[in-house]
Amino acid sequence: MIDAYEDPGTPDRRGGWHYLWWLVRCQPGRSALGALIASTWMVLLAATPYLMAKAIDEGLEPGDLGRLTVWSAALFLVGAFNAWLSIMRHRTMTRVRMDANFRTVKVVVGHAVRLGAALSRRAGAGEVVTIGVGDVQTIASALTVVGPGVGAVIAYLVVAGLLVSVSPVIAVVVLLGMPLIVGVVGPLLTRLQGTETEYRERQGVLTARIADLAGGLRVLNGLGGKGLFADAFRRDSGRLREQGYRVGAVTSWVQALGVGLPTLFLAVVTWLAARLAAQGHISIGELVSVYGYVAVLVGPVAFWVECGYMLSRGVVAARRVVRFLNLEPMEDRGTRDAPAEPSTLHDPESGVRILPGRLTALAGARPADAAEVIDRLGRYAPSRATWAEVPLDEIALAQIRQRILVADHEADVFAGRLHEVIGGVYRAFRGAGNCATSHDGAAPAKPQPEAPATAHLTQALHTAAAEDIVQSLPDGLDSPIDANARNLSGGQRQRIRLARALAADPEVLLAVEPTSALDAHTEARVAARLKAARTGRTTVVTTTSPLVLAHADTVIHLVDGKVAATGTHHDLLDTDPAYKALVARDTDTEEAVR
Repeated sequence: MIDAYEDPGTPDRRGGWHYLWWLVRCQPGRSALGALIASTWMVLLAATPYLMAKAIDEGLEPGDLGRLTVWSAALFLVGAFNAWLSIMRHRTMTRVRMDANFRTVKVVVGHAVRLGAALSRRAGAGEVVTIGVGDVQTIASALTVVGPGVGAVIAYLVVAGLLVSVSPVIAVVVLLGMPLIVGVVGPLLTRLQGTETEYRERQGVLTARIADLAGGLRVLNGLGGKGLFADAFRRDSGRLREQGYRVGAVTSWVQALGVGLPTLFLAVVTWLAARLAAQGHISIGELVSVYGYVAVLVGPVAFWVECGYMLSRGVVAARRVVRFLNLEPMEDRGTRDAPAEPSTLHDPESGVRILPGRLTALAGARPADAAEVIDRLGRYAPSRATWAEVPLDEIALAQIRQRILVADHEADVFAGRLHEVIGGVYRAFRGAGNCATSHDGAAPAKPQPEAPATAHLTQALHTAAAEDIVQSLPDGLDSPIDANARNLSGGQRQRIRLARALAADPEVLLAVEPTSALDAHTEARVAARLKAARTGRTTVVTTTSPLVLAHADTVIHLVDGKVAATGTHHDLLDTDPAYKALVARDTDTEEAVR
């Protein structure tokens, strides 16, 4: 099987069938071995009726005990050897499927890393989850056709040849009847592809909605919208269930016909062979062998139907994977150098102008407006934003990532020791030029540096008012942190994310709602410490908290995504009624700020 650190190769992204064939070509030796063992196993299944016929005609019927013993011994040895082959067939095909499984996981995860920040903008969370939960397994199962599928074809041809030696009439009936059965099931497989595709699409949408509900449940509760979204989820879930019934209906017909039609056909051929035996055209042993041959053929035909079913589902799943693999990361056509000195960032679309070396706050009634400005200034969205009058799109992306860090308050947190969670961002930001929230495929600009000193991490934790988190953990900085910091509270997670961004010590820090989950006391401490720690360095925060706004050198009030007013917090309170209404959330807080 593929090693965990082995290069999975370059997948064929031309379509579902091409991708499945690529998985086969990645393991040619194992695939060929699986086909050989499965073919031998199925052919030896057909040898059993032949040996039984010989034992009857040459030993049992004439009463020759010696011949009967020889043929019986041969029957036993062939059966024992075939049992061993069955074990080896299963082991080999399990390795084939597991290789396809792991290889698909690696190419999907690798491509997700290459997409970086573009991932959430190009594919929904439900799409990725559906691929990981269902499609990978479905694709792996489809590769069963490599073994039993090929073996079924070989066994069918061998049995057809044996039947010709017994009775050409029976051979013609079998050769024409089996393809007829497959032809009856074929249209159902085509229909299954259509219903399965629609089911997978709806499943992806519903999975995305589950993720949205889980992430925003507290907000929905506060706004009273939980019931509305629950009703919408219930309707979507009902539609998915109905589509699942349609898939199940087609699947049940495919499986029923795959077993029932060959069995019915077996009865027809057995009746025909019995008439030929009664008429003296074939011997009793040959009658037994015909029954055995046809019974053996039920297996290959059932395998064909099953493989067709799995291939239909596998192609649907492979198309989803290919569609994901065809998503392109953010395009980097930048060739110009970033400004040598700290310079002004400007977003013409909103009118926001960020002066270097200052703490600037973006405040707006719609947090999404401020977040979009951050995306444009951090070059995570196409824009006409400039840096020192140079369009950001024309600057090499690696240089931007080395100097501008976007810190999202919902950024992912990888599992690891606390000092690794925080210090790892320092290494990534300083070494590879990637930001704390994503990896977007920018080429490493220099070797990765050593981990930051403990004092550096301690300073970042102090600025984020996160020392109590370290003290509450059993092993301090060596304490394990779960993926997305699930073993911490919401406020603790936010402070760890902020400390992680501060530990990177970027020239330009663009922070989205860095204190939204904190209580007023902690928020005030973070705001004061952030201003002191970032003195002389460009820092931008999006917030409507007066506790943070009061410490900003410049506050930019956004209305409908455009600059409505600029000044200090206190100046805007006196001159901009809309700003005052936005940030003066209660009298006590406002008096404390003044």
